[in-house]
Amino acid sequence: MSLNDQWMQRDLAVLWHPCTQMKDHEQLPLVPVKKGEGIWLEDFDGNRYLDGVSSWWVNVFGHANPRINERIKQQVDQLEHVIMAGFTHQPIIELSERLVELTPKGLDRCFFADNGSSCIEIALKMSFHYWLNQGQPAKKKFITLTNSYHGETVAAMSVGDVALFTDTYKALLFDAIKVPSPDCYLRAEGVTAEQHSLMMFKEMEQTIADNHQQVAAVIVEPLIQCAGGMRMYHPIYLQKLREACDRYNVHLIFDEIAVGFGRTGTMFACEQAGIAPDFLCLSKALTGGYLPMSVCMTSNQTYQAFYDEYKTLRAFLHSHSYTGNPLASAAALATLDIFKEDKVIENNRHLTTCLAKAAAHLADHPHVGEVRQTGMVLAVEMVADKQTKAPYPWQERRGLQVFQYALSQGLLLRPIGNVVYFMPPYIITTEQIEWMVKVAAEGIERATSRPVTAVGSNSINYKDPA
Repeated sequence: MSLNDQWMQRDLAVLWHPCTQMKDHEQLPLVPVKKGEGIWLEDFDGNRYLDGVSSWWVNVFGHANPRINERIKQQVDQLEHVIMAGFTHQPIIELSERLVELTPKGLDRCFFADNGSSCIEIALKMSFHYWLNQGQPAKKKFITLTNSYHGETVAAMSVGDVALFTDTYKALLFDAIKVPSPDCYLRAEGVTAEQHSLMMFKEMEQTIADNHQQVAAVIVEPLIQCAGGMRMYHPIYLQKLREACDRYNVHLIFDEIAVGFGRTGTMFACEQAGIAPDFLCLSKALTGGYLPMSVCMTSNQTYQAFYDEYKTLRAFLHSHSYTGNPLASAAALATLDIFKEDKVIENNRHLTTCLAKAAAHLADHPHVGEVRQTGMVLAVEMVADKQTKAPYPWQERRGLQVFQYALSQGLLLRPIGNVVYFMPPYIITTEQIEWMVKVAAEGIERATSRPVTAVGSNSINYKDPA
């Protein structure tokens, strides 16, 4: 038995993996990772895998990055953690100052948590509580987009709309007002992304107008609905949304947990619309993929609505045990240093162009409905019928075929259903981009040119294939 097999058997005896039908692993071997270095992961048998999805979209500067490593090592000898209620520390203060400086004007306060879903919960609670403190308790509903995903805690699921994650738990969820997504994959032939996004905004504007007295906030993923299949839309939608929220006195929440920190071509997606939300949710790449941390950023105006004598009970009494962890703060500070010192956003423009060129030929594939890209995110949608864009039945799990082939070649991809996407660390080279796309193209050809047998009797189309 190989070392990989030994670790896999030990794992399967005690672990329950996320976003996984565990029965699949009767046929699909787990990959035990021994170490990471740069863009590569290595298993216990010495096989290496290029991390084409940044280990669930978190790793931006490679595994075991020396600069981030060193910053954490320095911090661990000084302070590992301290309660953030009544106490503070240098790394969290410096990180908050830098985030306020980096983000659009008006985002003046940082409230930290442990993960993206928790960050969404904070934004929803804070918006509702703000209106309560302002004497408007009726404003307690939220507007969200169809096909949206904001996490897997209860409130985050309530404002999500990927049925796979929400249908089972409907009895637990509160009702949100859903508006059709501006998803430009669905636009008519000859209609530009901007035209389609403007057309789709009409229903959002009407919904806000009709419900603003009961609505606390609108929540969206700016530019890319990631877990919804990497579906993309034009920044004009966000501009119009900001105007409408201002006009009708409704908060605007941007979930940039996946798209923040350079993924869309700018440091934050909201920059492309030239606006600031009332609440900006950040996580994932915040610490460079090292440690769990999230931050909900908001305005001084919001902050002041909670600032009062204790006896008024207006305080925001929300907490997490590891809020503002010094080690995570140190990793985040090192990550921000790399962004600044290495001119990452500027350099990514070249990588974005290389990625586009490498994947351009896939648009002509007879079973590709669209190749779409926003910054350092590129997605390829496999379809059963190119003319109608009719999807493959989810039971066939065509994305799984691509995943398995890529893994056999030393590439980690995790398609979302029939969507093969690339979201690599920013340290990837042009040669690695070309190889990554080549392997994916071979996998797509295999997955679309032969019958695929569904794996397991309980096969379903997860946001990931395994």
